[in-house]
Amino acid sequence: MAEAKVEHPWLKDVPGHCLQQTLMDLDRACREHGAFGVRWRSARRWPPSFRFPEGSKMAVEKLNRCHGRVKLPKFGWVKFRQSRSLDGETIRSVTLGREGRHWYVSLLADDAAEPPAAHAAPGSAVGVDRGVVVAVATSGGELLDRPFVTAGEQRRAAALQRRLSRAAKGSANRNRTRAALAKVRARERRRRQDFCQKTANELAHANAVVVLEKLPTKNMTRRAQPVADPNNPGRFLPNGAAAKSGLNKGILSKGWYRFEQALTSVSRYTGTQVVKVPAAFTSQRCSACGHVDPKSRESQAVFRCTHCSRPAEHADVNAAKNILAAGLAVPACRESGAPSGAAETPKQEPAGNREELLLQPV
Repeated sequence: MAEAKVEHPWLKDVPGHCLQQTLMDLDRACREHGAFGVRWRSARRWPPSFRFPEGSKMAVEKLNRCHGRVKLPKFGWVKFRQSRSLDGETIRSVTLGREGRHWYVSLLADDAAEPPAAHAAPGSAVGVDRGVVVAVATSGGELLDRPFVTAGEQRRAAALQRRLSRAAKGSANRNRTRAALAKVRARERRRRQDFCQKTANELAHANAVVVLEKLPTKNMTRRAQPVADPNNPGRFLPNGAAAKSGLNKGILSKGWYRFEQALTSVSRYTGTQVVKVPAAFTSQRCSACGHVDPKSRESQAVFRCTHCSRPAEHADVNAAKNILAAGLAVPACRESGAPSGAAETPKQEPAGNREELLLQPV
C-alpha cells in the first residue's frame, strides 16, 4: 500500500482503513471464487461507496432526539439522522454510499439483543405465498399489496428511457436524464422496501412460525437463453424471451427476496421460526382434498377444485394454505431458516480479524 501511494499520489487522499478493507475484500473474493471468477463492479452500474471497518475507534455523539454525528478519519464530524438509539451498542463499521446526488452514512451496530425464550403467541403459524399480481397472500385469507409506482411515474420513466436511448453517450444531457430516471427508480425502491419491512414485521409479531416457499429468485429471474436454429445458421428459434422478460420484471417489482430478508431479520427479535418448503405443486393442489390438477387453477386468481365440490377460492390463498400444511406436516424433513436467535453467516469480516485474514496462506 505504501508503494502504491508513492506511485499513485491520489491514493493519499483516501483513508487508509478503507483501502486496506478493499484489498481484504478482494483477497477474500479471490480465495472463494478464484482470480478469474471475481465479478468486478462497474462504475456505471454500481454507486460509489466505501467502508470504515474499525467502528469501535470512531466517536459517536447524540445531538438531539433525531440527529447524531460520527467522527470519521479524514472527514471529521459527519452529521446523520439517527433512526434508532445507539446507547449501549457497539459500532462495528461505518459505510458511506452515494445514491443519486446525495451521500448517506450507515452504521453497523451490534445491539447484543437476545431472542426471547418463547414467542408472544406460541402455537400460531401462517403460510405465505408470494405472487406477481398480489405481493403477499397468507393462509388466513389476507391479500397484502400496494402500488409501488403511480401511473404518472410510469409515464415519466418511459419518457426518460426514450430520451436516454437517443442521447449521445458521455454527454451532459445523458447524465441529467440518467439522474432523473434514477430518482424515479429510487422512489419506487423505497416504497417496496417500506412495504416488505412493515409486512414482515406484522407477520413475525403475530405468528411463531412463518412458512415460505423455497424460491431461488436469482435463478428464476435469469434471462431466456437464445436457441440456435439448426436449419438456418445464424438465426434463432422463438424462445419466449419477451414473456420471460415480463415475468422477471413482475417478480423483481414485488420484492420477493427483500421480503424474505426482512422476515429473517425481524425474526431474531420476535423469536419467530422461518420455515422454507419446496414450491412444487403448491398452486395446483387443493388445500381441502389434496387433489393435484393443473385445470383446477382456472385463472390467475381463481382456484376451483375439479375433484371435490368445495367453492371457488383465491388461488394465492389456496397456495398459502398448502404451504402452511407442508411446513407443519413433516417437521423433521423441512428446510428451515436460521432458528430464532441463531446468528447468520456474516457477509463481512469483523474488524478484529483483519490481521488474521492478511496472514492466511495463499
